[in-house]
Amino acid sequence: MASKSKRKAATLMVDSTKDETRETMMARVMLDPYARHGLIGSTFAGYGITDGGAPAPVTEYAKHLGAIGKQAAAGDMAFASRMLAAQAVTLDTMFTELARRAALNMGEYINAAERYGRLALKAQSNSRATLEALAKLHQPREQTVRHVHVNQGGQAIVAEQFHHHTGGAANAESVKQSHATGDLGAGPALPGQDAGGDIMPGPGGVRPAAMPDARRD
Repeated sequence: MASKSKRKAATLMVDSTKDETRETMMARVMLDPYARHGLIGSTFAGYGITDGGAPAPVTEYAKHLGAIGKQAAAGDMAFASRMLAAQAVTLDTMFTELARRAALNMGEYINAAERYGRLALKAQSNSRATLEALAKLHQPREQTVRHVHVNQGGQAIVAEQFHHHTGGAANAESVKQSHATGDLGAGPALPGQDAGGDIMPGPGGVRPAAMPDARRD
């Protein structure tokens, strides 16, 4: 009876189309992420929590993963937020238990205490990393706004400002910042036409001497 319930739990019901063969259908199903992860999920969690009856089939796991995937594709990351928060708490619980066991073995069994201590620190590090991922998930997005100022001389100055989506809160990074003015980037004017004549100034600003008139024979 138990083997029959196990076979039922491991059964995956799939729909096939008229244009695909059995081999094509099997390849499509086995490459589908929901089917593969549903199988793995049912293996690890299928016998952990039961209601006294047979475990849920793999098909139900795949359907649930498909529903979560559709929510994520639509931009709803509530499931990811809940999962990361739960994982952080679980890892912190592992840290405290492993640290307690390290303390119990500290005096007489130093090697065991060292192993428990290393495992405790790994759990603590993973819990912190999970919390950082959770904070990044809810972190407001950043936008860069570029202001281009063109001076009278034709030189363009680009000033970048970063704006955060803070839900109406003041942005401390983008206020009280200097802006480009007309004096920025100004330099000496380029040599222009000589006011005293049509001859352009030579090197060093010295006007070349006039050529003498041609002598007549």
